[in-house]
Amino acid sequence: MDGKKLEYKGVEALKEIESLTMKPDEVQENLLEQILTQNKDTDYLNKYMKGTINTREFKSHVPVTTYEEILPYIQRIANGEDSSLITGHPITEMLCSSGTSAGKPKLTPSIAEDLDRRTFVYNLIMPIINKYVPDLDEGKAMYLYFVKEEMLTPSGLPARTVLTSYYKSKHFKCRTRDPWNDFTSPDQTILSYDSNQSMHCQLLAGLIYRHQVRRLGAVFASALLRAISFLERNWRLLCEEIRSGQLSSSITDTACRSCMSAVLSSPDPCLADEIIEICSQISWKGILCQLWPKAMYIEAVITGSMAQYVPALEHYSDGKLPLVCTMYASSECYFGVNLKPFCDPADVAFTLLPNMAYFEFLPLGHNNGTLVMNYDEEEQVSNDKLVDLVHVKLGCFYELVITTFAGLYRYRIGDVLQVVGFYNKAPQFRFICRRNVVISIDTEKTNEDDLHRSVTMAKKLLEPYNVLLVEYTSYPDTSSVPGHYVLFWEVLHCGSKIESGAQLLDPNVLQECCIAVEEQLDYVYRRCRSHDKSVGPLEICVVEPGTFDALMDLFISQGASINQYKTPRCIESKKALKLLKSKVTASFFSPRDPKWVPKMC
Repeated sequence: MDGKKLEYKGVEALKEIESLTMKPDEVQENLLEQILTQNKDTDYLNKYMKGTINTREFKSHVPVTTYEEILPYIQRIANGEDSSLITGHPITEMLCSSGTSAGKPKLTPSIAEDLDRRTFVYNLIMPIINKYVPDLDEGKAMYLYFVKEEMLTPSGLPARTVLTSYYKSKHFKCRTRDPWNDFTSPDQTILSYDSNQSMHCQLLAGLIYRHQVRRLGAVFASALLRAISFLERNWRLLCEEIRSGQLSSSITDTACRSCMSAVLSSPDPCLADEIIEICSQISWKGILCQLWPKAMYIEAVITGSMAQYVPALEHYSDGKLPLVCTMYASSECYFGVNLKPFCDPADVAFTLLPNMAYFEFLPLGHNNGTLVMNYDEEEQVSNDKLVDLVHVKLGCFYELVITTFAGLYRYRIGDVLQVVGFYNKAPQFRFICRRNVVISIDTEKTNEDDLHRSVTMAKKLLEPYNVLLVEYTSYPDTSSVPGHYVLFWEVLHCGSKIESGAQLLDPNVLQECCIAVEEQLDYVYRRCRSHDKSVGPLEICVVEPGTFDALMDLFISQGASINQYKTPRCIESKKALKLLKSKVTASFFSPRDPKWVPKMC
């Protein structure tokens, strides 16, 4: 990518968006030709293209792929074979996705140019925001960013999250300082591998600069809520540090201590008293506006599984701070931006930038504007089923498919999108869901198959007691931080006059069922539970006999077909959830963390 484009700011950035969206078909065709020219001699493309760079041949000969199909190439490169297996440029790192395959971290190849593309997108955000909110250059941003400890592949390539990659790169650490991107958090606090110390120092800095903060944020909404929970537990200690001008001895990270000495430069008892008065209130409704009175909005991902956190953020801001979702990205690629960032959270739509990757779309079924998708379907997709970026249709649903410079070809991302409009000639998409994801709290994504397999293993613990699991469903409980999985179980005792099997069970048995489910869930879930502590202990709620019959009656009364009814494996309906909660007779939590050991592909 042209290095000059990385510096696009203000008017120039907006002009670039106009240019890209006025001719997306031309930009996409040129981009695909560049990818094929750069990578034509790779083992993967040679197998199908025989060294040619004809885009029509690419579409007719190169198959649509999934992670499982490209994984052998990734493993070979991770183990030391040359990058030319899939890309013409050296692979510099493997990015750990939140998705998983066979219970191991999902790795995505990345080349140096990819950092340029990510930086290009980041540089578009403030010019877009500045159209709606002026004077952001007159204050600071309290954005809570974190890194995770990286690993190495057998060949020595770094394996890390895409955000860790960016924050540790020169693009972030050596960025040009400007008043529109003046963060309260010193870089050293962001780069600390100790998440508790990082959170402590970043919140302390945010409180010290509370009267200068113009905007709040984190990458994901869940991270911001974890910060509020941390503040609830630790505000007294933070205020004592501000009062004394001394950092707590619990902060042992030398880089954090060094940089915070400049932030916490002298005692400030007046500031400490201000914060104590606010945090001592019985209710924390609107606490964000009180602690940071000049804040104008909250920025975070609030689409997909993060949408469940919108009510909590609105509670803590008393509905006074707009929730802004600026961009659409993944480990594989940064896709696009939200050109109307102050829209209602339910209306967030992203304009895909045609210079990021070559985009294609797999049409999905729909009925009168409602998505119809078989979650068990992992069919082989014929090449002619895909639709180009400029040929998608308004109102239709698609699964996103990408081709990148780093060696992903016609790769199914797994995101389901709906076309909701156009900006100039570029389509705009609403993120609907992850294909095959049933339940999610944080970065973990649990699909129906994984959930069913885990419950099937756990219910074996009931068999010695002659107890049968009749039916189950789930929902993500985010009423507290961290959120946790809740399973509703209807159990019966076989051959007993007592219908509810729970009445005959030792409570320890159902607690062991909780941990048995968690032990069978995937690597990312167990990491979030045991290491990141971003997901709480799983809960099993035993419900009255007949509860799931009542649930079926409810859905049928709302128009579901009795012939096609299937118990939903995750409850989204508020009425259905209210019914289930009213039938709970007992609840049990996992007594310990599931086992988790870092793994590599």
